[in-house]
Amino acid sequence: MSGRTKKFCCKFHRGLLHPKLWLSWVGVFILFLFGLLPVKVRAPLACLFAKFVKMIAKRPLRIARANLAACFPEKSEHEIDELLKENVSHFVMTMLAQAELLCCSEKKLKQRVKLSGAEHIAKARMNGKPIIFILPHVWGVEYAGLRLNLELPMVAMAKAHRNELFNWFSIRLRSSRGGDVYKREAGIRTLVGELKKGNSFFYLPDEDLGSKKSVFAPFFATVKATLPVVGRLAHAGNAEVLPVAMGYNCESHQFELTVKEACCLNSVECKESEALVLNKMIEETIKEHPEQYMWFLKVLKTRPDGFKSVYL
Repeated sequence: MSGRTKKFCCKFHRGLLHPKLWLSWVGVFILFLFGLLPVKVRAPLACLFAKFVKMIAKRPLRIARANLAACFPEKSEHEIDELLKENVSHFVMTMLAQAELLCCSEKKLKQRVKLSGAEHIAKARMNGKPIIFILPHVWGVEYAGLRLNLELPMVAMAKAHRNELFNWFSIRLRSSRGGDVYKREAGIRTLVGELKKGNSFFYLPDEDLGSKKSVFAPFFATVKATLPVVGRLAHAGNAEVLPVAMGYNCESHQFELTVKEACCLNSVECKESEALVLNKMIEETIKEHPEQYMWFLKVLKTRPDGFKSVYL
């Protein structure tokens, strides 16, 4: 793969005006309108739309319920229902707000995302090291990435969206503060190369990428397949590994982004022990805002031999 094709291109092109995308343009336009609304006006509208989403999103909710039942067997059905209700509300609120990221100023972004733990970033930078930020899939991940891009140079890696317009919109948003966005097939070597250039990035270790090269490690009350590559990435790129927590505060109408102290993975004895450390990081972050994690993802898709599928 050439260097040029490793990156997504966010330039506008005539193909995005094809009639097959006109309905998608309507959706993008509506998102922009919501993005321009004051937060205090948008929030109650999101609550109303969330009720509709709950009515139609049957399959994602089944997946989310299965994940929660496997991870928290001590929770009652009522408790899971309430958590899912909040989860959908946060999803809708974040989705309706995302367009604001394309048109808000640097000052506005800093107001919307309250950053704590900046001293840990400063310490790593003072030592001349790039940073691998560890964050699971939470609804506010785009806000986290763009906010940190104001503090240090960042790159990202993403999977292409099937809809060409939505893919363009997503890449335009993620690169709006200057960071390149690589295609997932660019691979680990590309990330190492970016670390050596002094660029930092997010690594989301909770995604289930299948059994190949993954190992199983405890995750809440169950186990999950985890790809233990962060230690090698950090070593090869001379980078610090900093866990991050991200959540939305409904009272202050702000996202709260907390960067934590560096975690050293050089001392882990094997892939299994690294997977255990990564899963513990994920757990601790999710526990801070369990209602804002993307529970609809099939994070428990790969199971050990003899284990039944969670998503029956």
